[in-house]
Amino acid sequence: MNKKRLLALTLGAMMSVTLFAGCGKKEAASEKKDLKLTIYCGLMEDHMVKAVKEFEKDTGVKTEAVRMSSGEILGRIRAEKENPKASIWFGGPADGLVQGAEEGLLEKYVSPNAKDLADKYKDKDGYWSGIYVGYLGFASNQKLLKEKGVEAPKTWDDLLKPEFKGQVSMANPGSSGTAYTALATVVQLMGEEKGLDYMKKLHKQIKTYEKSGTAPARLAGQGEVMVGISFLHDGIKYREEGMKDLIMTAPSEGTGYEIGAVGIIKGGPDQEAAKKFVDWCLTKKAQELGQTVGSYQFLTHKDAQPPKLAEELKSTKLIEYNLDWAGKNRSALVEKWNKAIK
Repeated sequence: MNKKRLLALTLGAMMSVTLFAGCGKKEAASEKKDLKLTIYCGLMEDHMVKAVKEFEKDTGVKTEAVRMSSGEILGRIRAEKENPKASIWFGGPADGLVQGAEEGLLEKYVSPNAKDLADKYKDKDGYWSGIYVGYLGFASNQKLLKEKGVEAPKTWDDLLKPEFKGQVSMANPGSSGTAYTALATVVQLMGEEKGLDYMKKLHKQIKTYEKSGTAPARLAGQGEVMVGISFLHDGIKYREEGMKDLIMTAPSEGTGYEIGAVGIIKGGPDQEAAKKFVDWCLTKKAQELGQTVGSYQFLTHKDAQPPKLAEELKSTKLIEYNLDWAGKNRSALVEKWNKAIK
């Protein structure tokens, strides 16, 4: 074989290897580019949009999110159990995720970043991880209160005063994680019998049961009711957005709270992308995003700086809210509530 022919064969072989290697790189890049993620989200919409945008920017994973209340998310995941359309449950009280795990709807995943969360903020089996904490209370319209000569409610019993008849809004515990937290709080505080009796009395004071847990604070801010039972950070959000008549109070005998959480939906598509999202949610940077778009919850990452506007809520008296019990008894308790208010 002459030297020219040998050189030609050698160059051909090298080009083949280079092309093959280049093709492999393109395929790998394509695989990474093609990662997609669908999220069912219980956060406020502006917080959801910001989180999706930043996660895409940080990871390159194409992401879509659908905003729903916690009860709606749980119902959707149940309905899609045999063919899940989404891979992440993002935001809303962890009670819902506890129930989802009980029903076999969530995947276990312990993120390496979970080490930066206290044990109370994460599921011991890895079904959910906490990303924020919100306190339950009353968002009241001080202009309406002044007109009626009534003080803002400072206890659960205050809501039963004649002056508040038809002037209280809360969400439906069947659809809303916020409202379920209120129901579970009252039952844990008073006992089941007295708690359900209280909810029956409160029913007579309610103007509307909303689908979303953020709506009662907004309705109070708009002057449509005197009091909304809501998470207090939602009331602060609406006040900062211009509803200046809103004032926040919490029941002096104690109130419940949410651990807003993230979890992976069992059998959902793009599990690799789902794990990336959970990892990202547990970072200091991701947790501090909320306050840039009006979400003023306390945070779970040990180094994350909570919003300054949450400072006013620090003195809120909290009960020892049993999250595990609340999650495992959700369906039964909502059913008992339905019967109690009829």
